[in-house]
Amino acid sequence: MILQAQQIRKEFIRESRGTNCFQAVQETNLTLSGGTLTILMGRSGSGKSTLLNMLAGLLEPTSGKILLDGTDLYGLPDKELSRLRNQKIGVIPQGQTALHSLNVLENILLPCTLYGETVENSAVMELLERLEIAGLQTAMPSELSGGELRRMAIARALIRKPDILLADEPTSDLDDVNTAVVFNILKQFASEGKSVFVVTHENDAGKYADRLFHMDGGILRTGDESGNC
Repeated sequence: MILQAQQIRKEFIRESRGTNCFQAVQETNLTLSGGTLTILMGRSGSGKSTLLNMLAGLLEPTSGKILLDGTDLYGLPDKELSRLRNQKIGVIPQGQTALHSLNVLENILLPCTLYGETVENSAVMELLERLEIAGLQTAMPSELSGGELRRMAIARALIRKPDILLADEPTSDLDDVNTAVVFNILKQFASEGKSVFVVTHENDAGKYADRLFHMDGGILRTGDESGNC
């Protein structure tokens, strides 16, 4: 499955400055294909998260298209887009997003619960074991370490076996050991044919990447070349 951004850009109106527009992401082309771990690095405020949210079907571009195997995400009705996103795109949001009234297993199964769907217990256990959180099913989020919370978020994003995984700063506030654990997990899933796109400020993230991009001032760059990629 291929996710394509075609000439997308995003601008915001600065209310305090009347009609003055802020270009968060300048015109960009990007293709994400299966079996590849793509890493996007850059400073805070460079437009990384804005780009990821557009790719995820969560933030409509000011212009341009996001195509998932040829389907224009933002050309779909809201309900259809939500279901497609739930089935095909897994998102690991920035920061801690656990629902603290639910235990670990309930948090992970939330994408299925929302649509009244079930997952075979064997498939759930296989995922939890791979992420080394199988013994934490009944634990509450407040009982977990930062690394365990990250792995729970990854499990929730992968529970529907999406073809596309988008991760926004998945290792923020983690120590070096847990950072390596998370990146190795993401690398493993990419090796199994999934398209994994990671937004990060980690200096060492590049060593895990099949493709490495940088963003500065809303402009996407690759290697030593500038421009759209």
